[in-house]
Amino acid sequence: MFSRGWEDGGEGWRWRRRLWVWEEEMLGKCIILLRNVCLQINVKDTWKWHMDTSAGYTVRSAYQLLTTQDTSHVEGADALVWHKHVPLKVSIFAWRLVKNRLPTQANLVHRGILSDAGAGCLCGCGNTETSQHLFISFDFYSTLWSQVRSWLGVSGPDSFTVPDHFYQLTHSAGGRRAKCSFMQLVWLISVWIIWNDRNQRLFNNLGSSID
Repeated sequence: MFSRGWEDGGEGWRWRRRLWVWEEEMLGKCIILLRNVCLQINVKDTWKWHMDTSAGYTVRSAYQLLTTQDTSHVEGADALVWHKHVPLKVSIFAWRLVKNRLPTQANLVHRGILSDAGAGCLCGCGNTETSQHLFISFDFYSTLWSQVRSWLGVSGPDSFTVPDHFYQLTHSAGGRRAKCSFMQLVWLISVWIIWNDRNQRLFNNLGSSID
């Protein structure tokens, strides 16, 4: 595939049938991951544990990694993504979102997959595409949250972080369990729609209106 070309539109991506929409989304993610990968002849593939590249993986280093992460900002939010009326793939997506593990442009730059020049927002506003910017601050999608609040009859400013935004909207209707569950559902649907619309705009130059 590399020799035939695995860039966007390359010969390595020829299929016997037309791809479904969800498959095109997966393909777009795969192309991004492979964009800066260059295979080298006569160089053997190896696994490396970044916490300790010399000694390799150890339980001790894994424990240190897990216990030193700053997780205080997602307390309460990461437990809310698991909803019985939501497909598992959406819950996993939302879990990655509140943990800041989605392949946004900023995260891809941080992982060395994209250059700094490729971290810009898809609208060309000059901001870096972080999760916070894409899902909360971006003018186009922030209008969606305003309309959702208007439809639900709730008020309040948008939080600065994604986990706080989730937690705030979920509990904005009071403490009744049924209402909180409904607000969870609305938030999960909204961020799922935003992410899919973003991918359509990025990979297919298509998008939906806020309405």
